[in-house]
Amino acid sequence: MYKNEAIAIVKPLLTRQRFEHTLRVTETAVKLAEIYNVSTEKAEIASIFHDYCKYRSLDEMKRIIQTTYLPKDLLLYHHELWHGPVASLMIEQEYGIGDDEIKAAIYYHTTGRANMSDLELIVFVADYIEPGRSFPGLDEVRDMAEKDIVKTAWMVSRNTINYLMENKNRIYPDTFHAYNDLTRLLNGGNKFGQ
Repeated sequence: MYKNEAIAIVKPLLTRQRFEHTLRVTETAVKLAEIYNVSTEKAEIASIFHDYCKYRSLDEMKRIIQTTYLPKDLLLYHHELWHGPVASLMIEQEYGIGDDEIKAAIYYHTTGRANMSDLELIVFVADYIEPGRSFPGLDEVRDMAEKDIVKTAWMVSRNTINYLMENKNRIYPDTFHAYNDLTRLLNGGNKFGQ
């Protein structure tokens, strides 16, 4: 699938602000993909579709989670976590996008997970640092993004956990697994769990 075709699919499904966010995430992800020698085409498609199901009805997303292979424990957490996993499934069913790397980058763009691929790291980070976002501590993360994608993803994970804890929100287990795995990598572990 080409960029323009993907954009034409998602544009009518998103608010103007969310669509502009999607374009900024895509631009950021492509830039990071170039730096880290990752497929810019995959970064582009994953980023364009990362919020594909953001505005699906909660009832529809709940039904999809209940009736497919998606983990049922998603339903125990805030519905903001549902759109990534649901989108990873729906892009294959509705548009034949079956690339596992693209689907995983969409699936985990909100929570992260242990053993993220480089493409997953890029979309996870790009969604957080895109130029339209503004909140305390973001400049530090942006500065790191072009130097060390693992450390940047660790910072995103750390900041997300701190934010959720400060606001007394529940934290999905994959978010902790991402933080722990990225911490291991920063402390000298390799990508194979050693």
